[in-house]
Amino acid sequence: MKNSIAGKLKGYLPILEWLPNYKKDYLQGDLSAGLTVGIMLIPQGMAYAMLAGLEPIHGLYAVTVPLLLYAIFGTSRQLAVGPVAMVSLLTAAGIASLNASSPEQYLFYALTLAFLVGLIQFGMGALRLGFVVNFLSHPVINGFTSAAAIIIGLSQIKHLFRINLPNSEHIQEMAVAIYQNIGDIHWITFGIGAIGIVIIKYGKKIHKSFPAPLVAVIIGIALVSGFDLTSQGVKIVGDVPSGLPSFSSPSFDLATWNTLFPIALTISLVGFAESFAVAKTIQAKHKNYRLDANQELIALGIANFGAAFFKGYPVTGGFSRTAVNNDAGAKTTMSSIFSAILIVLTLLFFTGLFYNLPSAILAAVVLVAVSGLIDYKEPIHLWHKDKSDFAMLIATFLITLTLGIETGIISGMVLSLLVVIYRASRPHMAQLGRVPGTNVFRNIDRFQNLEVRDDLLMIRVDGPIYFANVEFIKEKLDKWISSKKERVKMIVFNMESVTNIDSTGAHELNEWIVSWRNAGIDICITSIKGPVRDVLNRWALLERIGSDHVFLDDNTAVSAFEHSIDGVTLEKYHPYATQTNI
Repeated sequence: MKNSIAGKLKGYLPILEWLPNYKKDYLQGDLSAGLTVGIMLIPQGMAYAMLAGLEPIHGLYAVTVPLLLYAIFGTSRQLAVGPVAMVSLLTAAGIASLNASSPEQYLFYALTLAFLVGLIQFGMGALRLGFVVNFLSHPVINGFTSAAAIIIGLSQIKHLFRINLPNSEHIQEMAVAIYQNIGDIHWITFGIGAIGIVIIKYGKKIHKSFPAPLVAVIIGIALVSGFDLTSQGVKIVGDVPSGLPSFSSPSFDLATWNTLFPIALTISLVGFAESFAVAKTIQAKHKNYRLDANQELIALGIANFGAAFFKGYPVTGGFSRTAVNNDAGAKTTMSSIFSAILIVLTLLFFTGLFYNLPSAILAAVVLVAVSGLIDYKEPIHLWHKDKSDFAMLIATFLITLTLGIETGIISGMVLSLLVVIYRASRPHMAQLGRVPGTNVFRNIDRFQNLEVRDDLLMIRVDGPIYFANVEFIKEKLDKWISSKKERVKMIVFNMESVTNIDSTGAHELNEWIVSWRNAGIDICITSIKGPVRDVLNRWALLERIGSDHVFLDDNTAVSAFEHSIDGVTLEKYHPYATQTNI
């Protein structure tokens, strides 16, 4: 009993699984990884907060309490949780519709959004709905991510060039605004940003643990301080409040919730999809633990609750930070605790150092981060391998670019579902023929020189028979019967690949049997799976077909049709073909 309770507790609190077995050998890797990721998080958190439309300090708040909470409840031991570019952009897009009258109200909406994301993710995890994210297919995520990365990049042009641009998530509006204001580039600001991009982009080539973003921040601050560039129009971060985040409260106004819910749902699904994808990739390299999709949802939900109540904004697992965390030697989520400790020390003692940080450097951090999200290889690959998935990727990409982030992801999900429905409504069907000299039957469209009789139609349906595909199946069968010029005397229906039959399928199958027999065409069924046999029995279809027309395999059915098998042998195998549990 105690073991059962302990097991359940470890399921809800994965930290109890690894912490009691923590080894000294883990400490060096966790400490190194924690400090490395913590150093990354300082400029990234500030940059992503600006992308979300918030003061930079809230990016640091978002990697304190949420990071600690994920370390306790998360099942991945290397996932680095915090603000990411995609979620930051979605946050800005969602709150924009509320027309906040002040920075304080904007923050209030951001806290509310984090709370709603936490509520949705926690609820999905508690209800074991982790599978829902599967409706975001890989082509949809790829198209959406590439388009969003372009939008994110364009949104940072105003900080990189220091020109006036509207807050928009439509590429056509942004392109027009950039064209109209390109002549107002502030060249010193652009120069600082360009230096930042070069350092961050190529700094890793010096050494994989080289803290390129932090070095860019230090150089940016040094340039502004040393040459008094603020007097020449370079925009800086300015005062960054010191101290730990105080307790905050989101809105519980239903009207606000109603407005923010669509974007909260989008962030919940996209954030979890991104987080779980990178967690699975890293976990494949570590065989000493397993991921639980539903517990991951719960952990991310709780992390977002932490963001909502401690002045953060929505968080999720990040690709780049998680990869760095793993490469730097992280063995457990103790590395996340070390990262959080470093952020806390920064908040307490070092925020004053960021006063002269140029906004262009933070824009450079975002631009380099999102440049890796634009995937041009996958569309090319899909063009050669799967045209329908290519079309879905391009459609999602274009819709996201032109109609906005929220419309793009919702359209992508709808497209995914439509493709699933379309494919389910058109199951693969095969007309079978005998391989000469054997008792083996194969698809006549795939193999040549098969033995096919005009008075015998042998068919196989690969998939369930249900309301969405019965018309397609019937049309295909009628076409095949017609192609044999009405000479068919027997239909052998191979059901080895039929996984289920619903009430509509059972009703239609009954109608087919009656109409075929009225037309002088008999029918027999072979290779029925147990659950399908139970359904046929429940709807009295075995009785309609006749137990003497149900066979163990195709060869027995054909032998019976040809009268080349005796009744005693048929009776011997009869129970194996017709027996049910009902």
